[in-house]
Amino acid sequence: MNTCIFCEPPRDGLTLRNDLAYVLRDAFPVTPSHSLVIPYRHVPDYFSLTRDELLACDQLLRKTSEALRAADPAIAGFNIGVNVGSAAGQTVPHCHLHLIPRREGDVENPRGGIRHVIPGKGDY
Repeated sequence: MNTCIFCEPPRDGLTLRNDLAYVLRDAFPVTPSHSLVIPYRHVPDYFSLTRDELLACDQLLRKTSEALRAADPAIAGFNIGVNVGSAAGQTVPHCHLHLIPRREGDVENPRGGIRHVIPGKGDY
């Protein structure tokens, strides 16, 4: 019995899809409209994706960012993140890419961006 939450995409809640991947809103969003790009094929991480899957995921990242900006003009940027392995915080062993919309003022000082995943390393 397959218990992977990403292997069976939900019937509702999908925002975009192509032949190799789909997009869902994150169930525990960091910011409003935080989205996940997920390959259909069960692979453990980003480095297990084929070239075609990488291109399909990139296509969905781009289309999703365009759609989100069109729907919400307050979006001023994005963080794109991938956790690979439990040491990096990966909790679902099925590759997924985070697209996190950012808005001016959503944090006091955004400088350093994803470097803040390790406290104190974002300030340089």
